[in-house]
Amino acid sequence: MDELSTIFLALADPTRRTLLAQLQQGDATVTELAAPHSISVPSVSRHLKVLEQAGLITKSRSAQWRNCRLQPAPLQQVEEWMRPYRNFLGTRLDRLGAQLAMTPDRPDELTEPEDR
Repeated sequence: MDELSTIFLALADPTRRTLLAQLQQGDATVTELAAPHSISVPSVSRHLKVLEQAGLITKSRSAQWRNCRLQPAPLQQVEEWMRPYRNFLGTRLDRLGAQLAMTPDRPDELTEPEDR
């Protein structure tokens, strides 16, 4: 599997995205990352392994603690891949805005009359 596919596979799971969001706040241990979740520490460890294999995090060991750190480089790869699509959508939205600006105002047919 290519690197970008591995990254997208890791990002596909909502728990893993939440773990990444937690790591945006700073380094954390596996136990700290597991605390707000309703799943076991071993389950969180399995999610972290997927993130580590995708290069999205690194883990280090300090005595019995395993510290996790966010690695932004793979997310930059995703952002670079998405850039042309963002530009495409931006152009389409700009055209839609221009079209709507040219459309004459019409009363909203979904509103109810005030005098009922």
